[in-house]
Amino acid sequence: MSSAHKNLSAVEGSRVMNASKYKFGIVCSEWNSEITKALCKGAIDTLLKNGVKAENIIEKKVPGTYELILGAQYIAEKAKADAIICLGCVIEGETKHFDFICEAVANGIINLNIKYNKPFVFGVLTTSNQQQAIERSGGKHGNKGDEAAVTAIKMLVLRDSFGH
Repeated sequence: MSSAHKNLSAVEGSRVMNASKYKFGIVCSEWNSEITKALCKGAIDTLLKNGVKAENIIEKKVPGTYELILGAQYIAEKAKADAIICLGCVIEGETKHFDFICEAVANGIINLNIKYNKPFVFGVLTTSNQQQAIERSGGKHGNKGDEAAVTAIKMLVLRDSFGH
């Protein structure tokens, strides 16, 4: 089935484990706020549904998607979160700005994973238009915020499976 006809947030594979013992950071871009607020709500709802206490969810805002990297680093260093979920939305425009931002953010988040040896989850929508973003932030294709929260939980469970 093509992704055009599928809820992309349907979790495949092993079930999500109880996450009550973990502390999560969420850093969310204010740019494209209609979309990013929905992503953030999806992530928080999923964490709460999987046993995370509200006081163990640290939510911080940054101006734009590019700033997610440093915001996530601040959460790792100051709040001592077990995993950090990075949520943003970049909609392609008429210039190359889209390409530069998307590549920089992806590389920055990769580097944070390696530097801190903990999950920094890429929950950034990179869409061609506003409608695609709406469809992936609670619309017919699910909510990427939900997916990012599930990924964060599963990565912590994976880490712990090695005797952390």
